[in-house]
Amino acid sequence: MIDYLVVKWLHILSSTLLFGTGIGTAFYMFSASLTRDSTVAAAVTRNVVTADWIFTATTIVIQPLTGFYLVYLAEIPVTSKWVMWSTVLYLIAGACWLPVVWLQIRMHQLAADACNRRDELPPLYWQYFRFWIGLGIPAFIALVIVFYLMVAKPV
Repeated sequence: MIDYLVVKWLHILSSTLLFGTGIGTAFYMFSASLTRDSTVAAAVTRNVVTADWIFTATTIVIQPLTGFYLVYLAEIPVTSKWVMWSTVLYLIAGACWLPVVWLQIRMHQLAADACNRRDELPPLYWQYFRFWIGLGIPAFIALVIVFYLMVAKPV
């Protein structure tokens, strides 16, 4: 029983960090980009990339490990619809996140270069920004549904 409670606590804590970091960094990156100020964008994108590596990358690993261990401890069939859908949606969110990290790194480089030149953000930054938003929306929706499935556990 103690194993289950500790693992459940880790699972909930890491999901909170994953979702919270995602929402927080997205908000700040979006807001910083809309200032159109290369100095602001360079600083914020640097911090967003750092936060993604520290918090998002670690929780992306912790989530399935603790989730599947909880399924095992609770003797829930892995073939349960809610477990399978949660897994598929989690993989979709992860498939969106990987290119987002690359985009954020590139956007930071572009913003830092523009900042050093005391220039505006280049058109490529805005192209990456649109892709970043386009990938962030389905990832966000997928994780919201996963949260619902984790709580409701519908049959």
